[in-house]
Amino acid sequence: MALGRKGSRRIVVDGTAYRWRLRRRPTYLQALSWAPCTFAVEHADIPGATLVVTTNQPHPSNWFGREAKPVLPSSVAQAIQPALSEGWIPTAPGSPFHLDRSAGFTPSP
Repeated sequence: MALGRKGSRRIVVDGTAYRWRLRRRPTYLQALSWAPCTFAVEHADIPGATLVVTTNQPHPSNWFGREAKPVLPSSVAQAIQPALSEGWIPTAPGSPFHLDRSAGFTPSP
C-alpha cells in the first residue's frame, strides 16, 4: 500500500530519496498510550514495499499528555539504514517490511 503524498515528507539517505509519514491522529491504542508510535517510509519515485517502523515513544498526540519526543528526520534516516541491511528492498513490490524499535516502551496503566 502506497503512502499518500499529502502530509508526507521527503528525505534523502545515502543519495536515495524516500518519503515518510507519521499518522496525524493516533490509533485508539496509541491515543491511550497502550501502543507505541509508528511511521511509514517508502521510495520517493518507484512504488514498492513500505517500511513500517515502530518506535519506543508514545504518539505525540496521545490523549493523556504523556511526554513524547517528535519523530525527526534524523530518526527516520537512522531507521532506514538498518532496514536496508535487514533486507528491505524499497523498490520491490511486496508486503510491508516491519522494523521494531519498541524496546523500552512502557504502556500506560
